[in-house]
Amino acid sequence: MARIELAPEVLQDFDRILDHVAQFDGGVPGRIADILESIQILRHSPEIGRKGQAGMRELVIGHGSRGYVALYCFVPEIDVAFVLAIRAQREAGRKPRR
Repeated sequence: MARIELAPEVLQDFDRILDHVAQFDGGVPGRIADILESIQILRHSPEIGRKGQAGMRELVIGHGSRGYVALYCFVPEIDVAFVLAIRAQREAGRKPRR
């Protein structure tokens, strides 16, 4: 069973998601908990995500206005899935880190 590690930058992604939800979605509770629960599939199926650039994978979570994509890298030698970023499916791309 693979271990899941969240990059510190994912907290910034969660802040951005919560700000957006509060502003446009009426503050729907539990959005982050739903995302974290969905990421748990990587424990049993770490290669489930679609292949992306530079060996990365993308796990699609939900759909439409409540859909997100988790960018991650699975390192089979140490059996760890490193979640590097979370973004809304409707975002054109990841925002640059500051």
